[in-house]
Amino acid sequence: MDLDDILGPQRDDPLAALLREDLDRLSVTELEARAAALEGEIARIRRKIDGAVNHLASADALFKR
Repeated sequence: MDLDDILGPQRDDPLAALLREDLDRLSVTELEARAAALEGEIARIRRKIDGAVNHLASADALFKR
């Protein structure tokens, strides 16, 4: 069981705060920089997911022999 299941979502969750942030106050340059940073983070997450999936597949192959 997760703490989120017990306590609910945290108010200081950075992702939730990011999604609620008012973008109207940002310039085009700031928005472009933010988009580039988020795209970089998405790429990092996808690499982590791929590594985890490959690791799991390797473990499954090892133990199925």
